[in-house]
Amino acid sequence: MQVAAKSAHGKSPNVPARLPERKPASVLGLELAARQHPASAPGAYPGLAVGARPGPLTGPQASARPRAASHPAGGITGQADAGRGRRGLMLAVCCMSLFMVGLDNTIVNVGLPDIGQDLHAGVSGLQWTVAAYTIALAALLMFSGAVADRIGRRTIFQVGLSLFTLGSWLCSLIGFRVLQGVGGSMLNPAALGIITNTFTRPAERARAIGVWDGVFGLSMALGPVLGGVLVGTVGWRGIFWANIPVGLAAVSLTALFVPDSRAPRSRRADPVGQFLIIVMLGTLAYGIIEGPGLGWRSPEILGIFALSVAALAVLLAYEPRRADPMVDFRFFRSVPFAGANLSAVCAIAAMAGFLFLSTLYLQDVRGLSALQAGLTILPMPVVMALCAPLAGRMVAKRGPRIPLVIAGAALTISSAALSRLTGTTEHAYLVVTYALFGVGAGMVSSPITNGVMSGVPKTQAGMASGMNSSSRQLGQSLGVAIVGSVLAASMRGSMQTGFVRAAHAGWWILAGCGYLVLLLGLVCTTRWARATAAKLPT
Repeated sequence: MQVAAKSAHGKSPNVPARLPERKPASVLGLELAARQHPASAPGAYPGLAVGARPGPLTGPQASARPRAASHPAGGITGQADAGRGRRGLMLAVCCMSLFMVGLDNTIVNVGLPDIGQDLHAGVSGLQWTVAAYTIALAALLMFSGAVADRIGRRTIFQVGLSLFTLGSWLCSLIGFRVLQGVGGSMLNPAALGIITNTFTRPAERARAIGVWDGVFGLSMALGPVLGGVLVGTVGWRGIFWANIPVGLAAVSLTALFVPDSRAPRSRRADPVGQFLIIVMLGTLAYGIIEGPGLGWRSPEILGIFALSVAALAVLLAYEPRRADPMVDFRFFRSVPFAGANLSAVCAIAAMAGFLFLSTLYLQDVRGLSALQAGLTILPMPVVMALCAPLAGRMVAKRGPRIPLVIAGAALTISSAALSRLTGTTEHAYLVVTYALFGVGAGMVSSPITNGVMSGVPKTQAGMASGMNSSSRQLGQSLGVAIVGSVLAASMRGSMQTGFVRAAHAGWWILAGCGYLVLLLGLVCTTRWARATAAKLPT
């Protein structure tokens, strides 16, 4: 894919001359406004905030306003309306990519039982169906943001859309789930960069991020139901094919209406650090998923875990020596920052494990169809979407402690209650426990974002947001890997007869994750914790 030609002033030929040029802001600085306007960005998606403000208008930009003043009032209004319409279209295109990625978080889980039956895949095969995507996403997220800053955000956005769409078309094999994850890692950093440079006024930007948050919540809520409809009518491949028309439309609209932008100073590439992160996460997931089948003490599994530890050790020694490290480990001296990232891993692991166990239970044990299972799970994402803005307002008024404690308590209690499931548990019990889990899932995102941004200097907001986004994706990978491995190791007999007993330990692991969120919410919001953040160099 080629970068669009530019004029002498550096504008894409697809952008009307009346739109002023803007100094591009780095996609690695997209969460700064979450600290400045916390109530405006309470959403559930990692890194949902924006950063650097545009610089003053100069040259042809500065002369644009005097020329506009000479037009009649109606002409000015018309141009303003057209500009708003074009920016709204750009936002819609960016939200299309988020909708696909968000939908993939929940829609695939509903199809797991049918995927396992059709491909004769055991529990480990189902784990890889989820983990192959999330590991690629977690490992490449920060790298993709840096590449978008350097090459151009529209270019990387289109490449990501193309790869994600191609992976969706070919997703009958796990290898193509990796391709889908590679494409997904390019979408959100680039899309947030496009939004940042399109909506330059703080109020407009806050509204745009609010729409962005709402789209993600909508995709989470629609995932179980839409997945059930597609599996019931088209088959499990339909849950991947649904991305194809959306992806193709987004590629075309991006080429027509979205201008390109780059950061004035992009981060240097770090191929060594990127390779070490891929090795560390990939081997860790392989060891956890394949451990029950190969044996935890087998030479292969022990060697895989040793390789993961070695990659982490080399990364810890290598990154501090770089002028532009991919991961700046000094940030973890800040208790709020370290606690927020650990809370993200625990909370997202609990959500991923919840969806994995719930879909298998409802379809393999209760015998529900994919659509019926999706409707049963629906209280969780609906309550999550309702609680997310409430958590944002609580953080803005009283700080992150109260919503973190509520989130941890809700995740702990609901997961512990789900450990009591049987093959004949009443439907009302499921609705209440799923809704309570949704309270925890909805309350946790905004205080985590606040902890990340309040735990580092403002000048380091970009890298901090990227690290937090990767932590969330890592949590999703580990949640499915760990809970699935415990399930596989404990399984006796078929899914229908052995799942309830085998899943008992998995539900308690999720309860433990929620309890850690609660404890971290109490410890990492103290005056002592905030003092450690103040000691970080700017």
